[in-house]
Amino acid sequence: MKFHKIIASGLGAGFAPVAPGTAGSILGIFLIGIFNYQLTGLYFDSRIILSLNLLAIIFMLFLGVYSIKIVHTQWEHDASQIVIDEIVGIWIAALAIPFSWKYYLYALILFRFFDITKPLFIKHFDNMKNDWSVMLDDVLAGIYSMISIHILLYFDVI
Repeated sequence: MKFHKIIASGLGAGFAPVAPGTAGSILGIFLIGIFNYQLTGLYFDSRIILSLNLLAIIFMLFLGVYSIKIVHTQWEHDASQIVIDEIVGIWIAALAIPFSWKYYLYALILFRFFDITKPLFIKHFDNMKNDWSVMLDDVLAGIYSMISIHILLYFDVI
């Protein structure tokens, strides 16, 4: 149970006294930034970095949902301490963007916007009230953010 609390709370970021979701998102962007920095430093091809990012996202998606299921036996549904969903969502938002803290900051801002406002179908997943829905609303916010940042990059807006 302790392991799953650590995972679900994003290494404890979910226990931040103010804005635990934002704390989890900041931790997530920091973790993926460090991960990609290390991979870039090892001169991995961008396709390999993308593949490793996708593997990390998929692994944490399933581990996160399983940890959410375990902690739901003691914590309320989608408790504020649960931020693994924000971490996975921000990793999706930062997928395949150029390695630059400036772009990672844009990904963070866009992700928090979509996660907080919950436009389109995000609200639908948030209202489902099951273990997967805790994760899927943030996955969708991450997808919207990723699409938005890639559009902004394509049109050279940022």
